[in-house]
Amino acid sequence: MQNTGYDSLVILARAAVESAYCVYSRFAVGAAVLMDNGEVVRGSNQENAAYPSGSCAERVALFYACSAYPGVKVKAIAIAARDPAGEWVRGITPCGACRQVMAEIIRRYRADFDVVLAGGEGEVTVIPASELLPFPF
Repeated sequence: MQNTGYDSLVILARAAVESAYCVYSRFAVGAAVLMDNGEVVRGSNQENAAYPSGSCAERVALFYACSAYPGVKVKAIAIAARDPAGEWVRGITPCGACRQVMAEIIRRYRADFDVVLAGGEGEVTVIPASELLPFPF
């Protein structure tokens, strides 16, 4: 894994994949949010037969982080995923709804944060959350 300073956060995001409830898509996603106070919150995608009642890993983790630590800025979120064959997904990026949630968190706390995309075979890409959605609501 390339050293981005987020190695432990990537490991936690990959571990969060294991708690995904993805019986419909078989696409397991995990996320780990690093808060400005050093706390880390994890989440995984949670599907539901009453689509779209489920939620993405990113939103699960971010909503929990912001409710558990109100007033504390998000420093980074790492995201990892496995495909239906169990292989790590290369180039996983957040969906549009998750990007909008990230934009709202930037606005709420007046601070950008890093999005750490953990791909296959140790590939890691870091991008500012503000660059993921050029025209937020």
